[in-house]
Amino acid sequence: MDEPQESYFHLHLVSDATGETLITVGRAASARYAPFSPVEHVYPLVRTSKQLDRAIAEIETAPGIVLYTLVDRDLSNRLEEKCRDFGIPCMSVLQPVLSLFQSYLGAETASRVGAQHTLDAHYFKRIDAMNFTMMHDDGQIVDDLDEADVVLVGISRTSKTPTAIYLANRGIKTANVPLVPPIPPPSQLETLTRPLIVALVASPERISQIRQNRILGLNASQAGDTYIDRQVIAEELAFTKKLACRFNWPLIDVTRRSIEETAAAIVSLINDRRREQIGHE
Repeated sequence: MDEPQESYFHLHLVSDATGETLITVGRAASARYAPFSPVEHVYPLVRTSKQLDRAIAEIETAPGIVLYTLVDRDLSNRLEEKCRDFGIPCMSVLQPVLSLFQSYLGAETASRVGAQHTLDAHYFKRIDAMNFTMMHDDGQIVDDLDEADVVLVGISRTSKTPTAIYLANRGIKTANVPLVPPIPPPSQLETLTRPLIVALVASPERISQIRQNRILGLNASQAGDTYIDRQVIAEELAFTKKLACRFNWPLIDVTRRSIEETAAAIVSLINDRRREQIGHE
């Protein structure tokens, strides 16, 4: 039986801010409609009629689905009117949600462009977390690990760095420390009390594949045979699991998890830990 052919469609994302909200929503929705793949057209910082004209011209040239977040009512009305003329679907991704909030709270929405990107305390917390995480990547600094919210440990190619950066972008100070068997891990890990320490593992096959791709990307020689040997990797993973068992660290298998899913599992562990601490107070 023949597999269905992949089809493409145009997805236009019009925003008066950075467009991050639209990109996230558009990709989340598109992922549910395989084998259709979106050709994204992103128009950020659309705040004038002239800027909107440029977006409308491209929409007319490549018709498709139009999603938007525009605070200015004149701009949004004009975009919807043009899309009706073109006979294509157009929708505000925030308006249904805002209407729900307004109905429940009994308050009008604030007409403020990019309100979610305000330079508030949470924003600066994210910046602080990102700085901390970059300084504590790959075990560069271990003397002040107790200042972290989370410490990730694991052997090479278990997604420690991208997971740490993702968590930092959510305001969570995250350090990561590589495990290199049979070398003992830094002694500081044994005395940490504040951060949540999480061990990351994956299947030997998955890690071997990632390591092979890395070697090819670096044009490295065949000196890395043990680095990609599945039996050696299995022993490295057993080393990680023994440490996790010894120190009671939560263990997360990232073999079939995206970075976002791994981060979500860690956030869930953080929340469980906080609830536990509150229960003991």
